[in-house]
Amino acid sequence: MTGLSTAHNRRRWHLPAMVPRDRHEPGRTATVLELFFDLVFVITVAINGSQLHHALTEGHLSHGLLSFAICFFGTWWAWMNFTWFASAFDTDDWFYRLLTFNQMAGVMVFAVGIEPAYTSGDFRIVIAGYVIMRLSMVVQWWRASQCGGDAGRGAKTYAIGIACVQMLWILWTFLPAGSLTNALLGVLIFAEILVPTIAERRGATSWHMHHIAERYGLFTIILLGESLLASVNALVDAREHGDHLLPLGVFALTALGITAALWWWYFWTPHHKAMHTLGSIFFFGYVHYFVFGAAAMLSAGMEANIDVLTGNSALTSRQAVLTVAMPIAVFLLGIVATSIRQAGQPTVLITTIAVAVIVVLLGLFGAPLWTLPILLFACIPVLIRNPAPEDQ
Repeated sequence: MTGLSTAHNRRRWHLPAMVPRDRHEPGRTATVLELFFDLVFVITVAINGSQLHHALTEGHLSHGLLSFAICFFGTWWAWMNFTWFASAFDTDDWFYRLLTFNQMAGVMVFAVGIEPAYTSGDFRIVIAGYVIMRLSMVVQWWRASQCGGDAGRGAKTYAIGIACVQMLWILWTFLPAGSLTNALLGVLIFAEILVPTIAERRGATSWHMHHIAERYGLFTIILLGESLLASVNALVDAREHGDHLLPLGVFALTALGITAALWWWYFWTPHHKAMHTLGSIFFFGYVHYFVFGAAAMLSAGMEANIDVLTGNSALTSRQAVLTVAMPIAVFLLGIVATSIRQAGQPTVLITTIAVAVIVVLLGLFGAPLWTLPILLFACIPVLIRNPAPEDQ
């Protein structure tokens, strides 16, 4: 009777059964809803980067980096969980869309809470927005669990696990400030990361590797686009402050060069080839926290360098260059770990690692910022002469 009742309710509400999608579905691409969903994350990334920029400019390095890491985790984790769910169960019906819009509302609440998280260590609004996003996913996963079988067991585990962790997040907001509370923050982050590893072992979901690779690539482009905004801001400042026209003009070209080179490096190889086993899937997804985070931090570093050039920063020139050099190195090493090492091109592998190391050394030894894109583009011929294996 339960099965008949469920089927009747689906017909009544015009909802199709949420069943696993074909893992090898041809022509699978990002949907317009997924692209719309990504747009609201641009706001969160921009605000987080802006707050990090202010922290860097004021010389609050450790505080700014820690606040950025925590806030960016919430952004990355919510985006990634939705992306993998959509790859496996996207029905694009009215209820699915409404739940996605609710997640977008949660992202907006999350974005509002980023500034107090930086300025006073108050994460209550951030967590409120985060819980709104995650509870929408609880409903999505519970609906998917009705499909039964291995995928249904995995989906039910996701729903229960996510719901339990959200209750803990809510309880955490009532704890008094202190070292124990901060330590529990790390425990809750670990609990979030643990849920998929348990759920996928109880029942694997049918994600689509080409679709996932495209989604990650699109989000990388969004994050790198924030650095292009820094390039434009430099030109705006150059127009408004004629006394800094030449250095800001050079900086604008530098920012564009760095961003373009990193784009070239990221898309040198098809990323779907890095996802073969359950372990490699988790590795690919989790290491992208550092790839995405580095791309987001890059824009903050760019803005910090503009402040140094215009005499409005507590940072030295060497420190400012490092705020760009370090994200570049982390970005390059991240794609080495997730995709380049699987491509079977040792020359590209060695070159990328060497470039990451040299970029940091240039920053440490006080090289000017414009030397970084020159180094990056000087090594692009290695990518051209050693193309990644063709897609099969």
